Amino acid sequence: MTGHKPSVIANPWRRLSAWTDARIGLGRAGISLPTHEMLAFQLAHAQARDAVHLPLDTSALMKDLAELTERIKALLPHEPVHLQSQASDRITYLQRPDLGRRLSQKSCEALDRLGHTGDSPVDLALVVADGLSSYGVQENAVGFLEALLANLEADDQTWELAPLIVVSQGRVAIGDDVGHRLNARCVVVLIGERPGLSSPDSLGLYLTWAPEPGLTDASRNCISNIRPAGLSFEEASRRLGYLLREARRQEVSGVPLKDRSEETVIDQGIGNFLLR
Repeated sequence: MTGHKPSVIANPWRRLSAWTDARIGLGRAGISLPTHEMLAFQLAHAQARDAVHLPLDTSALMKDLAELTERIKALLPHEPVHLQSQASDRITYLQRPDLGRRLSQKSCEALDRLGHTGDSPVDLALVVADGLSSYGVQENAVGFLEALLANLEADDQTWELAPLIVVSQGRVAIGDDVGHRLNARCVVVLIGERPGLSSPDSLGLYLTWAPEPGLTDASRNCISNIRPAGLSFEEASRRLGYLLREARRQEVSGVPLKDRSEETVIDQGIGNFLLR
């Protein structure tokens, strides 16, 4: 009597899934995927669609940012501000990317009333935009900001910050408009990244020195995949801190500004080893 053959044939590559969220070594049932793998794929696809279409809970986010501002008055003396792009709703945002890159007229007037457009610029403007993943912003923006602001407080240089800005239906380039109107030397946009089938909750950062409308992506530096299963808040804030200091020193961003933060860590490690 022959033994019963398993309905699912395992794949030896499956062991690699311990180090990645990618779908690898899924096995097979006959000529098809195992049922549980197909269901997991459908769930991931639904989560990715939700990340794009579900609205960001701006009320909860603004409340969290107000509490953060209250705790760090030395760096954030102003209340956070909620703005809107020219894309009035999600469908318009998805169909007209250009409108997500510009502030609405009402938001422009609100920024101008803040009074940060004088001769004395602020060092940094931080902008939070929903982008293509409300999950990424809702789950990670406040935690990352806490890590970043702690690093800026401990920095040898003094940083003067504009009010925290939240933009609904915003894309990356809207930071140029915001930073320019706030007379900021540098702007960093925190934005929900386009979701993948294993990462619906990813947050991205885009840094631009001397922001103004009309800049291209060549003027920006990007740090991506900030989430619990990706780049940690602490590591992302360390890398951004390095780029901010270098942008301030060289007065550039984008292609001319290289991320050599890993070289700094290696040099420090070698130095500490030699001191032992």
